Amino acid sequence: MADPERIRRVACVGAGVIGGGWVAHFLARGYQVTAWDPAPDHRERLQRLVDAAWPALVELGPAEGASRDNLTFASTLDEAVAGAEFVQESAPEDLDLKRDLLARIDAATPAEVVISSSTSGYGMTEMQRDCPNPQRLVVGHPFNPPYLIPLVEVVGGQRTEHRFVEQAARFFEAAGKSVITMDREVPGFIANRLQEAMWREALHMVAEGEATVEQIDTSITEGPGLRWPLFGPCLTFHLAGGEGGMAHMLDHFGPSLKSPWTRLEAPELTDELRQRMVDGCADADGRDIAELVAERDRAVIAVLRAMREIRSAS
Repeated sequence: MADPERIRRVACVGAGVIGGGWVAHFLARGYQVTAWDPAPDHRERLQRLVDAAWPALVELGPAEGASRDNLTFASTLDEAVAGAEFVQESAPEDLDLKRDLLARIDAATPAEVVISSSTSGYGMTEMQRDCPNPQRLVVGHPFNPPYLIPLVEVVGGQRTEHRFVEQAARFFEAAGKSVITMDREVPGFIANRLQEAMWREALHMVAEGEATVEQIDTSITEGPGLRWPLFGPCLTFHLAGGEGGMAHMLDHFGPSLKSPWTRLEAPELTDELRQRMVDGCADADGRDIAELVAERDRAVIAVLRAMREIRSAS
């Protein structure tokens, strides 16, 4: 098993939005990256994605030796993983597809190399079912865009050996990621479950005419979202308790947990609700997707820089 600090060759299988984001991230960290995707136009699409992400990565400060020229394209899956020291799979969220693809990757990848899946919902236990060497498969769940958002959640399946989970976590840390190594599988992992709870409540409020898309987004960007880059929801509530901290907050506000404020069951996605969500997002001051992505990236960079300054001073 390779030393995570010495791994230099990464294979990225699947070159869509998430897979392409991984490619951009690894290139910016100085890795040699081989990409493969079955789509006939994947080379052009991936090149556009990397080129669009590169200015932000340069602004953040790439690693020594980082270059877009370190990207190569493989003609076959076997060619992509043949010399890999780490494999990141980012295929669409289709369980049968994932099972088949991971089994093929496993059969073609050199022994003792970790194979990581970017899945956002499936557990590794259900995905590794058909793999000849399931012990080395883990979930490495990133957040979009992977080249900017630091978090990756790492967890194995029932047939994964713990040493490969540790190997993956150490590799991601060496690659500049902030890693949560989960103790056990949880459907949707950690961050997605929290996102989903808020998302369902947002859909309910739009469906019931209680709030608009713009009001919901503003309530976060101008409200609790400003506190979350430094302190997550738990420490935020800890501070809400004043000098008494979390204990006082729970004693004081605990009874409100029984209040019917939230509706965690998903609302029916009617045609009307779907259209209201689409229309609400379309009204973005005339900005198209490319403009919004560029604005998002600039904002994330500013937040990351501010957080680095705060943490380095503490």
